[in-house]
Amino acid sequence: MRGFSRMLVATCLALTATVAVADTYPSKPITIVVPFAAGSGTDLIARIMGQQLAVAFNQSVIIENKVGASGVIAASYVARSVPDGYTLLMATNSTHSANPSLFKTLPYDPVKDFAPVARAGSYVFILVVNPEIPAKSLSELVAYAKTHPGKLTYASGNTTGIVTGETLKSRGGIDVLHIPYKSSPPALNDVIGGRVSMMFIDLAPGLEHVRAGTLRALAVTTRERSALLPDLPSLHEAGIAGYDVTSWAGLFAPAGTPPEIVARLNEEVRKIIANPETKARIAVTGFDAFSGPPETLAAFVQSELAAWSKLIKDAGIEPQ
Repeated sequence: MRGFSRMLVATCLALTATVAVADTYPSKPITIVVPFAAGSGTDLIARIMGQQLAVAFNQSVIIENKVGASGVIAASYVARSVPDGYTLLMATNSTHSANPSLFKTLPYDPVKDFAPVARAGSYVFILVVNPEIPAKSLSELVAYAKTHPGKLTYASGNTTGIVTGETLKSRGGIDVLHIPYKSSPPALNDVIGGRVSMMFIDLAPGLEHVRAGTLRALAVTTRERSALLPDLPSLHEAGIAGYDVTSWAGLFAPAGTPPEIVARLNEEVRKIIANPETKARIAVTGFDAFSGPPETLAAFVQSELAAWSKLIKDAGIEPQ
């Protein structure tokens, strides 16, 4: 009987502690770590979400950019952080889908080291070239590359940029030199300046330059056309059969974060993304915002690990 009483007391104390955690969180500023530079698509989404979370929680939300190594630096930092809900990662397919196949070793495990919080949505990526490149369509670009092997270059600021570029080279049968950057903004600047021929870029930083005429857009990476650029064909439609690369973003906490905190964060993120005004604000960046429960994100990460592993293998990319 005494043993049962002690167990009952322990259970009550645990339940009380759980309620206390949920009721007092957050009691200090929250930091969302972004793997890429300010001005990148991931950064813009994190800042919009951070602003809304700050209002919902009546607490400051800090956006911290930890750039480098295709998101490895940021992901490793969050994986080692205290699992208390105050340090989060705005992860992407770079950190949680592609890196395990691009690196021989990783200082973090995208599944074991993180607690999925909420999916944020998917990006639209476009192939852009400097206007001086004499190609106004994908077929013209491929033809030009084949008659000028090794002359063209492509920039990348993240793993999506690498995988999309190498997939184009492999499936298009062209010789293009890869120029890697730590993040997309400086890569984009060099394409605009003519120092690099082309790149795959998400709409958030790229669309304004396409509209201004400082970049020429040739195609989108998704199998279907984008509603934001209905006149722009997909690479699949334009001649690279089966080409379909979709990028994504989602919020994660370190593994071991109390489920009550994860649930609270998930609830607020889903409210933010469901809000029509916020959804419209995000949409103009070229990001298709949608969310769901943590379990859905966990299953999605597993499926995307397999999908990106195949993409990388098919493109002939060797892990570094």
